[in-house]
Amino acid sequence: MSQIAAISEPEFVRPPWRAISWRVPVTVALVGWLYCSILVYLVLQWGADSNFSHGFLVPVFSIFVLWRNRFHLQSIPVRPFSWGLLAVAFSLVVLVVGVLGAELFLARFSLLLVIAGLVVTFFGIDYLRAILFPLSCLFLMIPIPAIVFNEIAFPLQILSSQIASSILPWFGVPVLREGNIINLAPMSLEIAEACSGIRSLLSLITLAVIYGYLSTKTKWVRVALVLAAVPIAVLANSLRIVTTGLFVQYWNPSKAEGFFHGFSGWLVFLISVAMLCIVQQVLTRVSRRRTHVQC
Repeated sequence: MSQIAAISEPEFVRPPWRAISWRVPVTVALVGWLYCSILVYLVLQWGADSNFSHGFLVPVFSIFVLWRNRFHLQSIPVRPFSWGLLAVAFSLVVLVVGVLGAELFLARFSLLLVIAGLVVTFFGIDYLRAILFPLSCLFLMIPIPAIVFNEIAFPLQILSSQIASSILPWFGVPVLREGNIINLAPMSLEIAEACSGIRSLLSLITLAVIYGYLSTKTKWVRVALVLAAVPIAVLANSLRIVTTGLFVQYWNPSKAEGFFHGFSGWLVFLISVAMLCIVQQVLTRVSRRRTHVQC
């Protein structure tokens, strides 16, 4: 008797966009309604607080990453996992705690947890792994809590004033530092919270994440670039204070205020971006040399 071998057909993989049922748009609409006021206030804070104005760029970048990886995402098998509802429930608890406790950070962060839980519920854990990077990037758009912001800003104020007070004597400027206040002969410079460099630090870290993703595929180079943003921001801000001190000492104290003070902030940020590009070029060359040596 002839035996007919059964040939198993390959598993058909449904792209996620074809697997979407009516439950997904309904759920998205409910989440949008639930977080509408929170998101509106978040956008308003981006526009009103220059410390977090980079928030406008973050969701655009995340959407770009998803669009860039769209063909890979469509090839991932859809395996809904109902345990994702537990993550959604936990996210809603975080939302309630954030709203009742008037803690905006928790309320906003819960949105990312909700998205992660819903992705697992409707598409599966593999799909969550695939979008983990753009989803994690959304964390950068959320302003950090005020208590954490102050804990970061004050040490930066002290560090920037220490570096500036050490450099200014090289140019013949006598300096007496008292905490975050640099006493010069014509006037005193107070390194306030706005001049601590935290604004450029947060923006530069966000830019380092975006630039690292677009410029290289080597993971350690991307991580090193983000880490390098911290000393670059501190050094650039210290140079801004040094330049201000030189203007006060050798030109006119009034020139250190007004237009120059605002313009120097933008100039220092551009210098920081240039330094970040230089670091990226150096790290990329090191990575290529390591690759050639291993080969």
